[in-house]
Amino acid sequence: MKLTINLLKKEAIAFCKHENIITHNELISVTDGKAVGTYIEHKFEEYLKNKYEVNIGSSGKGIDLPDSYINTDIKVTSIKKPQSSSPFKNIKQKVYGLGHNLLIFVYDKKNIDKSCYLNFKYCIFLEAERSGDYNLTKILRKMIELNAKESDIIEILKDSDIPGDNQTLEILAKKIIKNPPKQGYLTISNAFQWRLRYRNIINLDDKVDGVETYEEFNEKQIIDYPITLLQDKIMNV
Repeated sequence: MKLTINLLKKEAIAFCKHENIITHNELISVTDGKAVGTYIEHKFEEYLKNKYEVNIGSSGKGIDLPDSYINTDIKVTSIKKPQSSSPFKNIKQKVYGLGHNLLIFVYDKKNIDKSCYLNFKYCIFLEAERSGDYNLTKILRKMIELNAKESDIIEILKDSDIPGDNQTLEILAKKIIKNPPKQGYLTISNAFQWRLRYRNIINLDDKVDGVETYEEFNEKQIIDYPITLLQDKIMNV
């Protein structure tokens, strides 16, 4: 069976609920968040490969699920500091998004009685067009509503430390006026790579098209879904 976006979302929920009720003793002495993230990411990829026809990419060379009908990168982050990095491709990413969806696993790691547990707090699916910078897209959208001029947009881009010379920013400003971005929900900081922060999504109370958050896979919820019934239950979510 070929993996689809809808199946990916359902399997991500099932994965979180299952991983919450087993131990991960391989991680007892691991304090490096990147190592924990790699462990979870590879485990989820193996989980998918065992059930579906799916092309697994390389996070070092591109995105994790590169097929055009999936086009999704997997991100894993601790609830203590929910952020990760993403390759810089062009300055438009901060305005119009990264160019791919994000599947974000937010966990809390606990060591209890010589056993390690992963408590997945959130599982988030963020559509590509919602992966722009929260503050920048909010300001730009408001300025467009107020009929801002090209020069006004350029000043906003400069104030937001968008890299580029005047000609580059002029081209981007024209595009923004003609095609305003959707509201983004990441906080994107400039660096050699984009630094992505997810607190805006975690704190989001309202339902937003293109942002799906499943949260608090706590013990009470897990008890309602015994392992033997987990898959059937999740497929009906």
